[in-house]
Amino acid sequence: MYPNKYILLFVSVILQYKVVIFMAKRIKGKKKKKHLGTRSCGRGKAEHGRGAGCRGGVGMAGAHKHKWSWIIRYEPDHFGRHGFVPKRKREITTLNLYEIENGIRLGKYQKEGNAYMVKFDGKVLGSGKIISPIALEADFISEGAKAKIEAAGGKVAVKAVAQST
Repeated sequence: MYPNKYILLFVSVILQYKVVIFMAKRIKGKKKKKHLGTRSCGRGKAEHGRGAGCRGGVGMAGAHKHKWSWIIRYEPDHFGRHGFVPKRKREITTLNLYEIENGIRLGKYQKEGNAYMVKFDGKVLGSGKIISPIALEADFISEGAKAKIEAAGGKVAVKAVAQST
């Protein structure tokens, strides 16, 4: 905003209800003029002006080492994870045909008409044998389970579109 050769000093001094304001003063350019055209331009050795060796590296170099205190003070959130949380796959509860058959033998399901009524929120898989006819209502069902239930004289009602896995 202002050139480097100007320093703005706004100092308010209250002296017995009087406010004295010191305005901006121009820095004399003798020192700058003295170094213009020289090899190092007032930076000490010539090699101090090139590269980043005197500053501890370029950019964020050394942020986990010798510039750690700077990171803690000025950019505490620089490291770590930020942003969105990825979608997680929902876990679908499963039930196999042999578990349904064991539940029928233990009296877990009620018989309505000539078939046992089974309602399940999840996916029914076709592992095991089913002998008893069942009326099944589930979210998903595998192709093998559907074939075995219909072969045993049962009915299948699917709440959602089933995809075989």
